[in-house]
Amino acid sequence: MNTSVLLPAREGYDRWAPKYDETFNPVIAREERYLEPFMQGVQGKSVLDLACGTGRWLERVFAMGAHFGAGIDRSHAMLNVAQKKSSLQGKLINADCLSLPFRSSVFEFVICSFALSHVPDLQRLVRELVRVLKLQGEVFISDLHPEAYARGWRTGFRDACSAVQIEAFPRSLQEVVQTFQAEGLDCLANESLHLGEPERPIFVSAHKQHVFDEMVRIPAVLVCLFKKCRTTRAHDQ
Repeated sequence: MNTSVLLPAREGYDRWAPKYDETFNPVIAREERYLEPFMQGVQGKSVLDLACGTGRWLERVFAMGAHFGAGIDRSHAMLNVAQKKSSLQGKLINADCLSLPFRSSVFEFVICSFALSHVPDLQRLVRELVRVLKLQGEVFISDLHPEAYARGWRTGFRDACSAVQIEAFPRSLQEVVQTFQAEGLDCLANESLHLGEPERPIFVSAHKQHVFDEMVRIPAVLVCLFKKCRTTRAHDQ
């Protein structure tokens, strides 16, 4: 009999890793559909993929002409999958996002995709991110929308053993923006993305088309763009 379990992020993603790239996820599809045009701006830049998982975005930014890039994640299993992708070999590091193994002011562009809510200490994460980001550097954040979370949506999957939910610490848009701004990052934009017709086939293939019309009414993804327009002495050290 299958049972549902709640797992810490590293353990949950380790377990999900073998099938992660094979999972058709409408929320990820919606995020990619929105962010893909913005990624064109990475050409010639140094890019950090924070909590990179299997390297979904890092692989794309290299294809788009990033000059230098690195992916950080705590899950060995997810990085093992990423390492099999030829463009990512030698560019992946198993490390904690709260203690980044880089000197200050290295990156011009950072993406953190569907990971923010898995980190318990948001302020510490943002401080590290600001430290390694160059002045005028940009940060794209995406995550499950707080309203979707309030409606019962969760990050998780099902395998042969059970349904799995991954532990999360959901935050409001206001809390996210205030934390980033307090550390020297200006919020240039934020968007609440709803699922749309391009995601319908994913529901059909999963035999869940009966819930599609209801789910498109709920904001699914929160996306924010921040820019490091100022610095502080603490971040320069």
